[in-house]
Amino acid sequence: MQKHFEWIATAAFGLEGVVARELERLGISARAENGGARFMGTFEDAFRANLWLRCADRVLLVMGRFEARSFEELFEGVRALPWEDFIGVNSRFPVSGKCARSQLMSVRDCQSITKKAIVERLKEKYCVSWFEETEETVAIDVALHGDIAQLTLDASGTALNRRGYRTWNGEAPLRETLAAALVSLSPWRTGMTLHDPMCGTGTLMIEAAMRMANRAPGLTREFALESWRGVPADAFTAIREEARAAFDPSLVQGISGSDIDPEAIELARRHLHQAGMDGCVTFSVADARECSRSEERGVFLCNPPYGERLSDRKECETLYQQMGQLLRRHPGWTLSAITSHPGFERCFGRRADRKRRFYNGRLECEFMTFGLPKPTKKR
Repeated sequence: MQKHFEWIATAAFGLEGVVARELERLGISARAENGGARFMGTFEDAFRANLWLRCADRVLLVMGRFEARSFEELFEGVRALPWEDFIGVNSRFPVSGKCARSQLMSVRDCQSITKKAIVERLKEKYCVSWFEETEETVAIDVALHGDIAQLTLDASGTALNRRGYRTWNGEAPLRETLAAALVSLSPWRTGMTLHDPMCGTGTLMIEAAMRMANRAPGLTREFALESWRGVPADAFTAIREEARAAFDPSLVQGISGSDIDPEAIELARRHLHQAGMDGCVTFSVADARECSRSEERGVFLCNPPYGERLSDRKECETLYQQMGQLLRRHPGWTLSAITSHPGFERCFGRRADRKRRFYNGRLECEFMTFGLPKPTKKR
């Protein structure tokens, strides 16, 4: 019988439900909560989550939760946990931390006490007095919220948005996990035409193509839990091979992007090559204001400039107006865009049919969709 552990797939604000639904599609029962989605599962389940989740930031193993109103309670609670199950005698185990609305508000002291408690536990288990910390890294986080301490291990390593295909960035790169969420939440579905008229370095369209090609976002990278003690490495290898076999670039069709900047288009093509999908997406140099599509129906999906600097605001507002004209020229299409500009709808010339709030980095944004068919009234 395989042992089940408690895990958290962390997610940016607004994406918790999206990540929970992704886990459900993987056959893993999950519950959305602030900051992510919590689930019970085996090491194999956690590996699949790392490999396949498109919108999560990290996968964490929950070592334990307990009340800690004093540093002594924190020390004893940490020392009681079975750290030797995951940390070897030569493992590196750095401790990060955060505190909110807790009686223990010194993050540095909480980190130090947590590290000391783990060391004391491992000294007893390994019968050594000093740890070299020269081998694999097992990253630990101690989080205190409302006097409840939660200890987790980072099962991902580098953040999951690091797919491995984007090694060059343009002026305003959209994080891959957010791009994947926008694709999922847009009206676009497999079989429909999708176009980004201001695609930049191509992240939105590449994330859409990866979904269409059934390419696991973590296919070409490694994860921290692969180096942990006692994990089923052979099972991980088999799961990754299944994902490689499922990847089929020939499934991608009807996805394209354009941008006025030739250098951005060159980077988009490089990123597509890095993702192993040469030729799957058509990228071209074109002005969004002159965009014209021959298909009767389709979806425009884009991340237009926000005009954060006052000098750029007027230019951006003119662009938003032209985006409204673009949709009017294509009556069978919808248009979805993410923006932090509070007057986007006014400039666009109509109210959005659907809106959702996200953060793009530290910027609070809204993801707006225009041109959705009006629901038919029941008689």
